[in-house]
Amino acid sequence: MNTLNHFDTPQLELLHRGKVRDSFRAPSGERLIVVTDRLSAFDSVLETPVAHKGAVLNGLAAFWFDKTRHIIPNHVISLPDPNVTLAKEAEPIRVEMVVRHYLTGSMWRGYQQGQRTFSGVTVPDGLTKHQQFPAPIVTPTTKEESDREITPENLVAEGWVSRELYEQMRVKALELFNFASQWMAERGIILVDTKYEFGLLDGELMLIDEIHTPDSSRFWSAEDYARNPETAEQMDKEYVRQWLIAHKQDGQYPRALTPEVSAEATRRYLNIYERITGSPLLTGNEITPDGDVQARLVSNLVRAGIMKETI
Repeated sequence: MNTLNHFDTPQLELLHRGKVRDSFRAPSGERLIVVTDRLSAFDSVLETPVAHKGAVLNGLAAFWFDKTRHIIPNHVISLPDPNVTLAKEAEPIRVEMVVRHYLTGSMWRGYQQGQRTFSGVTVPDGLTKHQQFPAPIVTPTTKEESDREITPENLVAEGWVSRELYEQMRVKALELFNFASQWMAERGIILVDTKYEFGLLDGELMLIDEIHTPDSSRFWSAEDYARNPETAEQMDKEYVRQWLIAHKQDGQYPRALTPEVSAEATRRYLNIYERITGSPLLTGNEITPDGDVQARLVSNLVRAGIMKETI
């Protein structure tokens, strides 16, 4: 089994099963986050997992958490396995801090329909698809059943955050974005937009969830963008989205990927990991030469004292 579609064990309490991540209570009381190879698109989890995707997401997030410790503390304690993060249990702030540097995605779709104000930020008329803003902008959303745009003033008025906490989050989000933008630019990558999530631990603001991954961010090739900004292709799971759109039938997207599409998605995830970090992904499969990711994961959790060996 060279993919990890889900993880379950009676030894650990399941806290939450998301589209991609499964969270458990570790014996230490901390949170154990298992990043699977599931892929979600158009608010649906596909039946076909993408090999190494979970390790790419987990490894990239860990890479960025480490690189940005000088900006803000984060929830990472350790990575007992390429697909697993042991994290501090922070109280999540139910706000996503979305930072955008280009007019694209849902914002471009709204702009085409005449919208000019996004989460309290007003942009001028006459902009073109994928045009860069003079400086990154912050367009927060709430974390609800369906995320919604909201102004900073309404975030405060509705009791999501205090004015002081929002300002702290805004400043840190921009610092993180600018730091990562410069890092990626030196490697021929444009950080188009991303989202940050924060939590509180003993009253201290910290970064949680994931950071600058292909699932939480939009990347473009700088070379591709320079050739034609309006046709710049995303260096993330947009490839899969476009395949699903092209094969839509009777209003329904395919529920599964072909082996060829899944393999190409894997190649792209591995490529973006290596381009950003400068090193190929190490999956730890030397522990399980047959490529059984679940067996490797369990072995590593037993070795870390998080699980007990079963007979």
